[in-house]
Amino acid sequence: MKKLFAILLAVVMILGCASVFAEAVDYDAIPDEMTSDNGKYPIAFVTDVGQLKDGSFNEGIFNGVKRFASENNIAYKYYQPANGQEATGDDRYDAMLAAVNNGAEIVVVSGFMAQVEVEKLAKLYSQVKWVWVDGESYMDGEPFEKNTIGISFREEECGYFAGYATVKDGFTKLGFSGGGGGTNPACCRYGYGFVQGAEAAAEELGVQVEMKFSWLYGATFTDSPELQAMLNGWYESGTEVIFPCGGQMYKSCFAAAAANEAWTMGVDSDYASKSEWVLTSPLKGVGAATYDILKAYYEGKWDEFGGTSPVYGTKEGAIALPTSEESWRFKKFTVEDYNKMVEAVLSGEIKIDNKYENQKEEYPNLKIEIVK
Repeated sequence: MKKLFAILLAVVMILGCASVFAEAVDYDAIPDEMTSDNGKYPIAFVTDVGQLKDGSFNEGIFNGVKRFASENNIAYKYYQPANGQEATGDDRYDAMLAAVNNGAEIVVVSGFMAQVEVEKLAKLYSQVKWVWVDGESYMDGEPFEKNTIGISFREEECGYFAGYATVKDGFTKLGFSGGGGGTNPACCRYGYGFVQGAEAAAEELGVQVEMKFSWLYGATFTDSPELQAMLNGWYESGTEVIFPCGGQMYKSCFAAAAANEAWTMGVDSDYASKSEWVLTSPLKGVGAATYDILKAYYEGKWDEFGGTSPVYGTKEGAIALPTSEESWRFKKFTVEDYNKMVEAVLSGEIKIDNKYENQKEEYPNLKIEIVK
């Protein structure tokens, strides 16, 4: 295990530190589509379920793709599996195959559900490089093909930051509404981190915290009247802050938050500009990490990291809360307090568990109501 950790650390060093604090880029100014002179698109992006412009996971990865491609004048194209939220493995396979047939040298694939298709196509098209974002092989230790890299993130860390900061700011009635129906590892880690952070802050303050916790209406990572009605009910019954975690589920939560003039959160990207009721947004540098991998590939470094599954977290600059004046809406918990918390994580003083199956419903200072 120590040897594996050393290898993955070396890989992250090769790829560079993906940073959510990269210089500001106007991604809207970079076209989503382009015309290739020869009809070939060397860089391809295959979305997860949902929309390309989901304001979250898909869009964040694509921003990294098109930023690198446009800066280096390389033709790029995105592909969305057929059937939208109901996309099957065959739909994902067909989208990836279309990318190969259109001349892709490197294909960036979004989402943990693509495992079977990535593994199958990586063997069939060994000349193509495959970048699987939210690849989960590090969880079971199975190696990738040498033409594949699977990157994942320590979502439990930024979930912890959000839970800790929220309770420290004085909130004691929280909610978490997750996507993937409880089967998406990234969403599960976000939620478990949120629980751990809230419990830690509650213990320090000597207060009791209540949290509603649900995977209902999030299986397809989209907004819905049913989800909005449930979250509206949470607010009406006293919930002060809700963390929606999964694609466009945030739209339902934002609508419920605005109707009740109550707080909500973003996820993966900074959502402060989307609503005045966004308290904070746990950030995950999917775009920056994707940019770094594309850069390393075109610098001829693939052989140094192909076949690996590096994990990005706070240490690598890929996990954080936004601290700009516009985004920081906590009143009692300060940026200085936040920085101290981050240092405690980096030093090992604060330890955050990523094994979400360990989550309980009751802690000394936190009681969870599972909403089914």
